[in-house]
Amino acid sequence: MTPEDLQQLLTAVRNGHLTVEAGLNRLATLPFERAGEALVDHHRALRQGVPEIVFGEGKTLTQLQEIVGTLLANGSNAILTRVGEHLAAALQKDFPVGEYDPVGRIFSVIQQPATEPHGGLVLVASAGTSDLPVAREAATVARLLGNPVEELPDVGVAGLHRLLAHLELLRRAAVIIAIAGMEGALPSVIGGLVAAPVIAVPTSVGYGTAMGGLTALFAMLNTCASGVTVVNIDNGFGAAFAATRINRRAQK
Repeated sequence: MTPEDLQQLLTAVRNGHLTVEAGLNRLATLPFERAGEALVDHHRALRQGVPEIVFGEGKTLTQLQEIVGTLLANGSNAILTRVGEHLAAALQKDFPVGEYDPVGRIFSVIQQPATEPHGGLVLVASAGTSDLPVAREAATVARLLGNPVEELPDVGVAGLHRLLAHLELLRRAAVIIAIAGMEGALPSVIGGLVAAPVIAVPTSVGYGTAMGGLTALFAMLNTCASGVTVVNIDNGFGAAFAATRINRRAQK
């Protein structure tokens, strides 16, 4: 339930278009509702402006079906991250209007699309092609949350000219999500070139001493570029959500 939905509900009760009892029934599941083994947080949209987004990895098909069905019945959008192709294919049979991004592994059913993009440009820059799954997760979630998004793939520091060729785009962005594995240098370089907030995402891409993304994470945390912030390893979703918050605050 969005703030607008709640306002309409209260207005309908005040004006006599909806009985008090009907209003109470509608509000009964407002904070949360059980969906099988999960408790779906319907209050998230009121608190944060965005319905609950569900981490799909590790969940069964039945669990995901129940969660998506509960979200949709409440009038919310359903966005699932880290959904494999087989689960997505099964979900699409139950929810045929759902869309699936196989690269970013995002399954979504959008009942309330953003009427128009809000805020400035969110630019998702990624170092290498192997970082694309995390980059696409960030870009897809950011778009679904109503941001204007552009993607800038394969601009890692091994070929710095590839990044510098896009200086105008980098400087036009309101928020930049910089994604890299290996030694994780891309956010530091971008952070030294622009005034916009830079959200760094380390990925688990790299040979042995990359240590599953820890090397990139440590490098990003120790960047000498002022003001770069860092999210968890492979957490494209977290970066997209943070970028959305920044964008909405900037718009106000």
